[in-house]
Amino acid sequence: MLPVVNRTECTGCGICVDDCPSGAITLDDAGISVIDKNACTDCGACISACPAEAIAES
Repeated sequence: MLPVVNRTECTGCGICVDDCPSGAITLDDAGISVIDKNACTDCGACISACPAEAIAES
């Protein structure tokens, strides 16, 4: 199952963007992480990288 971002918990730190090996994560205009489901390989790097625990398996 692909990871999802809890928009109320995301702090917009960008650590997940830097840690995503497939480049599937960007920050939107509000500074919240967005995962491109087509580019995501479901490796889990973003889940373990998020200090706010705002990313989880769906």
